[in-house]
Amino acid sequence: MMHNVVAGMIALMLMMSTQGPSVSPVQTVPAVDLTRYVGDWFELARFPNRFQRQCVGEVTANYTMRPDGRITVVNRCRIADGTRTDAQGIARVVDTRTSAKLKVRFAPAVLSFLPFVWGDYWILGIADDYSWAVVGSPDRKYLWILARTPTLGAEPYSSAVAAARANGFAVDGLVKTVQR
Repeated sequence: MMHNVVAGMIALMLMMSTQGPSVSPVQTVPAVDLTRYVGDWFELARFPNRFQRQCVGEVTANYTMRPDGRITVVNRCRIADGTRTDAQGIARVVDTRTSAKLKVRFAPAVLSFLPFVWGDYWILGIADDYSWAVVGSPDRKYLWILARTPTLGAEPYSSAVAAARANGFAVDGLVKTVQR
């Protein structure tokens, strides 16, 4: 009997150790004014990802409101040979209460009925004056720090990183973006 209790305790301890610590769900900002959010942004840092691997610097995003309430997205960057490339997409708000959760698609419109072509774009932090923003995904695989200017002072940048850290992102994985 005692042998079974000890074996059960060991099994329970092993199960608990493999589950890892529980992490709170990612939280967005309480509200985003999309009319203030649209415009030009400079990427200051990001988690490395497959769809930006050719980008070596000067990464920007431009968001423009459309009459249908969606947002046109144009991402640009400099690639290794010195030329620039861009990707055009569309975003739609999925949480109309806060406007902080969007889905973005860069695939052709004909594929828009497929759920997997839409990526999560959650606004996790934003300066009161909309000078910087932190964008990520609820699975914590993607993270970007954006600013209205190519550089950001140490204090605002630290605030942006703190917003990501508070949401459980491993901010040590951020790679700074070269801007000119």
